[in-house]
Amino acid sequence: MSENTEKLKEIPQQELKEKVINAIKQVYDPEIPVDVYELGLIYEISVYPVNNVFVLMTLTSPNCPSAEFIPSEVKDKIQQIPGINHVELELTFDPPYSQDMMSEAAQLELGFL
Repeated sequence: MSENTEKLKEIPQQELKEKVINAIKQVYDPEIPVDVYELGLIYEISVYPVNNVFVLMTLTSPNCPSAEFIPSEVKDKIQQIPGINHVELELTFDPPYSQDMMSEAAQLELGFL
């Protein structure tokens, strides 16, 4: 099987979504010791046929000093998953980020609970 054929071999959507989440969990805001997924910065992950992925995310603030590289790092981590065909990432600030969006694990890590 050629590499291109291997790339287009469809992976079950739930399995691919789990791999995407695990990849995203490798990305950290450098000022906060919690990954961007647990921080609640990921609003949506959609997996479409032929291993295409769409991610809707935000940042802790529109003026976040890491705004330049966090979204591109998220996209890069997802693209490194074997079999991924295309990744589209959209950045939004609607709704605005709040600490309520953090997972319980993130709140514990940061001392909010």
